[in-house]
Amino acid sequence: MSAQIASIIGLVVMFVVATALPINMGALGFALAFLVGTVFTGMSATAILAGFPGDLFVTLVGITYLFAIAQNNGTVDWLVHYSVRLVGGRISAIPWVMFAVSAVLSGIGAVSPGAVAIIAPIALRFAARYRIHPMLMGLMVVHGAQGGGFSPISIYGGITNQVVQRAGLPGDEIVLFLSSLAFNFLIALVIFFVFGGHRLALRRPGDDLEATVDAAQPDTSVAVRGHGGTPAAPAGPRPGAVMREGADDHVALDREQALTLTGLVVLAVASLAFSLNVGLVAMSVAVVLALVCPKGQKGAVDKVSWSTVLLIGGVITYIGVLQKAGAVDYVGGGVSAMAMPLLGALLLCYVAGVVSAFASSVAVLGATIPLAVPLLTQGHLGVPGLIAAIAISTTIVDVSPFSTNGALVVANAHGIDRDAFFRQMLIYSGIVVVVGPLLAWLALVVPGMF
Repeated sequence: MSAQIASIIGLVVMFVVATALPINMGALGFALAFLVGTVFTGMSATAILAGFPGDLFVTLVGITYLFAIAQNNGTVDWLVHYSVRLVGGRISAIPWVMFAVSAVLSGIGAVSPGAVAIIAPIALRFAARYRIHPMLMGLMVVHGAQGGGFSPISIYGGITNQVVQRAGLPGDEIVLFLSSLAFNFLIALVIFFVFGGHRLALRRPGDDLEATVDAAQPDTSVAVRGHGGTPAAPAGPRPGAVMREGADDHVALDREQALTLTGLVVLAVASLAFSLNVGLVAMSVAVVLALVCPKGQKGAVDKVSWSTVLLIGGVITYIGVLQKAGAVDYVGGGVSAMAMPLLGALLLCYVAGVVSAFASSVAVLGATIPLAVPLLTQGHLGVPGLIAAIAISTTIVDVSPFSTNGALVVANAHGIDRDAFFRQMLIYSGIVVVVGPLLAWLALVVPGMF
């Protein structure tokens, strides 16, 4: 059996066993990476572990650790409170605010995972407080980041346009950007209605406040100063709680919350403006806060989603073995050699989508677009349309819990069963993998034939 076939069979086995038995898929991923890597590809342990996503590991742990501290001391509640005030108390507007902010951040040059890492924790804690479906908030953040991700000055846009230029193809930066933005906006619109966003308009922040208070909030929360209303619970209102109509809605920050808010601003500026690693910056800010305010970080490490980290780390390590075995090149090469350009373009979109659901979107873009050159040189397909379809197919699946963006959403899910939420994200990303490339092909590639 060839290494390519063995690695593909191993991937199928990993998903089937993890679905049928109560075992962490990441643990299976590490075991299969060792088995397939050593037996079928002759890889050493060092080569196998080279596929471990160290950057993603630090990002997941650093972000969840930092925001656990921010949740403990009430800073997240403060941010949620003023987010509601910013939109005049209209909860239904918050998902679109998250979409727009994520799109703007990635559109002006922020790397997509950096934008998601900053916005997703706030969005998901907001969802927990006001009983908004976490899938709605998480997906709006990811699709927003992907929607703005192909602007001419963005990371994805710059990389894609450079690859197109090096291949000697006549690309179109505006078509690429607007296609991605429109595609993700339409998906966000569907998500908004499917997960009940349109029903949020019937509720006000002051309604059923007591029912929306997160019972898991630690007792270490600092009381709100200047609150003139009746406490929502015997222990007093949480910091950042949205006040009932007529109450004093001013929420003061104490020293620890002010320091935490400063740390979050530092994280945003350092990662977005200076392109520093978001995980390392988050970890550094969290350590400083733990040193300066040791009480607020009590139990924060325990709130890191370690099972999610294991799952994602193991699966991506196995995907690294699969790539080293040549499975991706094996499939992609067969597709690009097809004599039917239109069918070859569809399969190429699917290859990009499936691989990108488990691997780096940037790497997949760089590898897939050159594979399209043989199809494009035949002159039957429009170049800008196919490039845009491949780009959308590659990044639309970043909602996968095995990608950085999807993993950040799962790891920051608050007040719910993360395993169940992971399965929901997996089902949704599976639907996107099946439907997304097909829709991109129909909208952008097929019209180019006529």
